Amino acid sequence: MRLGKECSAIGEKISLPDPRPPRRAAILLLGCLFAFGSPTRGQDTGPTEYQIKAAFLYNFVKFVDWPTQAYAGPTSPTVIGILGENMFGNNLEQAIHNKVIHHHPLQFKQFDSAAEVTNCQVLFISASERNRFPQILAALRGKSILTVSESGHFIPDGGMINFIIVDRKVRFQINNRAARQAGLIISSDLLNLAMPAG
Repeated sequence: MRLGKECSAIGEKISLPDPRPPRRAAILLLGCLFAFGSPTRGQDTGPTEYQIKAAFLYNFVKFVDWPTQAYAGPTSPTVIGILGENMFGNNLEQAIHNKVIHHHPLQFKQFDSAAEVTNCQVLFISASERNRFPQILAALRGKSILTVSESGHFIPDGGMINFIIVDRKVRFQINNRAARQAGLIISSDLLNLAMPAG
């Protein structure tokens, strides 16, 4: 798996050396683990929570392998979609604009229902849909889609990655069993950075 060298989707670039040890993936994502700015302050104190989450979604693509059949062709887009309320505003679209990972250009899509989710590799399911998580995840079963959300119900309901806030830092939990059942292989470096689920 070819790994990126910077986390550049949050308004500032964090350049990293190119060490040979496999831990460079962990170093990359750790660059995104910092506190987000306070919305109550009058001045901009740093990236917002959803700018950081957008950066994580962009970087997750680097550390997940999809089966060949998840793409129509070798250079088909990697689609990062949102189902439900878009809390990102335009942050996610900006984070992935003109980005290409493993020969797949990144593309943003907004979905109104699980039935519409086709040709999608990463799906952020908004917390606005929390009451329908089981039904949505059941509709996606058998598809090689990395499901991501930000609700305490998500991992128990069968979701794959869940954002949590710890000491004002954006962290995440991973349900690797659900990912493997969908045919996805998550890098051990990403797994090692995850917080315990449950």
